[in-house]
Amino acid sequence: MAAASLLALFDDIATLLDDISVMSKLAVKKTAGVLGDDLAVNAEQVGNVRAERELPVVWAVAKGSLINKVIIVPIVLLASLFMPWLITPVLMLGGLFLCFEGAEKVWHSIIHRHAKDHSQTKALIVDSEADLLAIEADRVKGAIRTDFILSLEIIVIALSTMQDAPFAKQALVLSIVALGITLAVYGLVAVIVKIDDLGLYLLKSSTSALLSIGRFLLWLAPALMKTLTVVGTIAMFLVGGGILSHGADHYLELAIALSHLHLFNSALADGLTQTLFNGLVGAAAGAIIVCLVNLRGKEEH
Repeated sequence: MAAASLLALFDDIATLLDDISVMSKLAVKKTAGVLGDDLAVNAEQVGNVRAERELPVVWAVAKGSLINKVIIVPIVLLASLFMPWLITPVLMLGGLFLCFEGAEKVWHSIIHRHAKDHSQTKALIVDSEADLLAIEADRVKGAIRTDFILSLEIIVIALSTMQDAPFAKQALVLSIVALGITLAVYGLVAVIVKIDDLGLYLLKSSTSALLSIGRFLLWLAPALMKTLTVVGTIAMFLVGGGILSHGADHYLELAIALSHLHLFNSALADGLTQTLFNGLVGAAAGAIIVCLVNLRGKEEH
């Protein structure tokens, strides 16, 4: 009897683990697009710091991201139980913030297109470690702030894939997904920011093949960071615009759902059209907010 009960317990555990594995895979697959945006945004956010401080900065942002998820997961779970109406407006506010950050980056690059960021150089000249750490702290805060919005979007999307699951399974799967995506995203970010160091290490080799790889990595590192800067900014518009499109569908009864455009017979064409539409919505929303913020700043002065 005891042996039969033990076998039944093992069978229940195996079934539970299988269910959790399946739900986790589905949740990660559903959030893959936002995860790609999260990687691009965070790699761009933590780049351009001193080589010896790259990994500490990545680690600081990763810890902040974990804290974000420790806050977000229980709040989203409780909101889905008691205040499901609150999730959409909170997401839309986060989407507006992402659109604003993206538009602000574009606006800053336009008005300061010939200027360069010499803040770290000035701090090095005066040998002020405090100034350098202050610069890093500001970047870490900005990266953690952006991560909070992206993490909120990821957790909500993941939860939407398991609406009919028991609360305990939802909590367990969201915790696994939150930890897994944090390790994956910031592990890749750490690899990306250290590509140039690997290139320099390979240049010390006497093997021609390794020397060629080292030179390629040294060329790749700045090119990749520049690309991620552009991709990260575009990702803010895409994610923010996508959140706003979904929110509009939630509150407005439109003839054509903004987050599910069906204009062509091809799924690929519809997907590209939807992505372009989300980007345009995000860029327009961000531009409007930047204009309002600048006008308010002028009025205050």
